[in-house]
Amino acid sequence: MTHPINRRALMRGAVASALGLSSLSALGAELASSTAVPSSTAGGSPAASLKGNIHHSVARWTFNFLSVEELCLVVKRLGFSAIDLVGPGEWHILKQHGVDSSMCNGAELNLEDGWGDAKFHQPLIENYRKHIDLVSDAGYKNLICFSGNARGRDPEDGLKQATKGLKKILAQAEKRGVVLQMELFNSKVDHPDYFADNSAWGIELCKRLDSPNFKLLYDIYHMQISEGDIIRTIQNNHQYFGHYHTAGVPGRNEIDDSQELYYPAIVRAIHATGFKGYVAQEFMPKRATDNEKIESLKAAIRICDI
Repeated sequence: MTHPINRRALMRGAVASALGLSSLSALGAELASSTAVPSSTAGGSPAASLKGNIHHSVARWTFNFLSVEELCLVVKRLGFSAIDLVGPGEWHILKQHGVDSSMCNGAELNLEDGWGDAKFHQPLIENYRKHIDLVSDAGYKNLICFSGNARGRDPEDGLKQATKGLKKILAQAEKRGVVLQMELFNSKVDHPDYFADNSAWGIELCKRLDSPNFKLLYDIYHMQISEGDIIRTIQNNHQYFGHYHTAGVPGRNEIDDSQELYYPAIVRAIHATGFKGYVAQEFMPKRATDNEKIESLKAAIRICDI
């Protein structure tokens, strides 16, 4: 196993090399002196080379060969300033770099034990009450949540249980200005038995909760696998979608022309709805080297920067 210090040095070199710099300190200096344009997005100003129509982000876990600090430097250099799925323990690093925590996590138990099952409500309520305050106090907005698995129960029972449980924390979320966002997963390939494996189930939950502080995280990769019809679903139901994730189908890899989704058209459809939230890259780069993986992120941002 590579010694941690040596690995960190290698990673720092990879980031700097991919961005055309000799060191991360050089990257920091370039960022400090770079020309930027104003933005309403929390956490900083995007580079002028991006068009400003889309608020871009990237999921932290898909680039976990970098430290959070290194990923902050990468996203700032690529022209945006947000990272998804960072918990409270690392928010201070994001703040040091002027990067938004575009989708906070850490309140969930796991992906299987969620709001669709009443036996998990007590620990979930305790966790979410704590994290709603943490998110609000930090100046962030979005907090992820999950339906969990069905375990033999029918969809209607899951809806009833999720509605009952989530209503116990929604008033606090509304008061503190935090939006709970339930992610839609596919149960065909990645998350067998997951309740919220289709947009109709999630939309019905939104209707029953009837709160501006509960939305769906519409994961384009997952919903392409589950049901397809991505653009029409977005056009007809965008009021229920508070956040978007990308990835290529099949394989959750780059969103280029090697896969079946055409993201420029999808992102144009999102923008046409008046959406002001984040579109976050959540693909697993399949390219061989760390430098090439960073180039994959750069390419994905350009594809989605309509």
